[in-house]
Amino acid sequence: MSQEHNHAAFLARYLRFNFTVNLLDGGFFGFALGFASFFTILPLFVSQMTDSALLIGLIPAIHGAGWQLPQLVTAGWVSQAKRYKPLVLWTTLHERLPFLGLALVAWFLPQLDVQFALILTFALLIWQGVGGGFTANPWTSLISKIIPGELHGTFFGAQNAAFSALEGLAAILAGLTLDRLDGPLDFTLCFLAACFALVVSYVFLALTREPDSNPENFTPATYSFLTQAKRILRNNRNFNLYIGVGSLAQFAGMGFSFYIIYAVWHFGISDLVAGYMTGAFLVSTILASLWMGRLADRWSPRHVMSIGALASSASAGIAWLAPSADWLYLAVVLASMGVVAIWTLPIPFMVRFGNDFERPYYIGLANTFIAPATILAPILGGWLADVVGFQATFLVSVVSGLVTAVLLVFALKDPPLQPALAAQAAPRNPAK
Repeated sequence: MSQEHNHAAFLARYLRFNFTVNLLDGGFFGFALGFASFFTILPLFVSQMTDSALLIGLIPAIHGAGWQLPQLVTAGWVSQAKRYKPLVLWTTLHERLPFLGLALVAWFLPQLDVQFALILTFALLIWQGVGGGFTANPWTSLISKIIPGELHGTFFGAQNAAFSALEGLAAILAGLTLDRLDGPLDFTLCFLAACFALVVSYVFLALTREPDSNPENFTPATYSFLTQAKRILRNNRNFNLYIGVGSLAQFAGMGFSFYIIYAVWHFGISDLVAGYMTGAFLVSTILASLWMGRLADRWSPRHVMSIGALASSASAGIAWLAPSADWLYLAVVLASMGVVAIWTLPIPFMVRFGNDFERPYYIGLANTFIAPATILAPILGGWLADVVGFQATFLVSVVSGLVTAVLLVFALKDPPLQPALAAQAAPRNPAK
């Protein structure tokens, strides 16, 4: 019996198990981030130490940049691994341990010098962000290896739904904790709860069953990752176009984060209505993740991404022209489809590029090259809102979403679906 057949039989035997434990890993990771959200809880925590809007605004930016920028650097050693899981289990410690450090900072904050505590906090946030970036490539490679390609959209959609659902539940619990407890116990308990959820998430991740790849088919690491990157960028026009479309998509969604602020400032909505809008976004994100992920497998990730791009454009257009706050409910529902199209569906599309040897390079290149747009988009959106008005921010999102949809439909092509085998041969000479 061939090694390829054994490998395929292994994947089929443990498919349901691997699908379940990794779904739970993602769900409990979301539960953790609900207690330590980069958009709500952590900014509130940092606001105890500084009133600098710049520093507070850097919190989600550090997380996003940390996740995307290091991925190309890891491509070389990920591509040579017989098994990805050991790499994932080691690197993911560096995106989980910093939350224990944050709990310690929160507990000792009354005794610490404020500037020192602020430096410690941002050092931990940078550690967490970079740790996530070093984890991202081997983790994506692991999932693309153990989950068949025809189920990638279904898995990533379901995992994002589980992540969002448990994140929302934890956010409610975190809000109650902060409301009913005084410092330093309030934030300390939130960060400790995040640590506990991350431990549970880690246990499920560690249960993943992964077969060995065939080392005989892997080219020795003779060539640098820069050589591999240049080869791919020089020879794969469709992938270069994907990087451009992915970058443009960041601007299609840049207006989303301003909807609640716009509704408060322009329409004077109450905190309760803002909470309802946030809830509508959360529920619609869960439903959109499940529906769009499954549709991507049945149809094409690219085509479903185009639907999400059009939804992003329509969402920003409704926010731009809304005569009352009630219209923003429709805007946030459509925005949830845009978020799935911008952040979730590109994964099952991206991992179709290349065989198992090449895939880590494609993953690293895509995320690293799209990172500048990820960082720039919210900065540009905020600057336009301050200088011209929110309508200018929304208008740029409308145009970007439309152009993104056109490129997805008429320019970008579907890469061939790779078989779920890790024993594919790598190029004999990657330099050519």
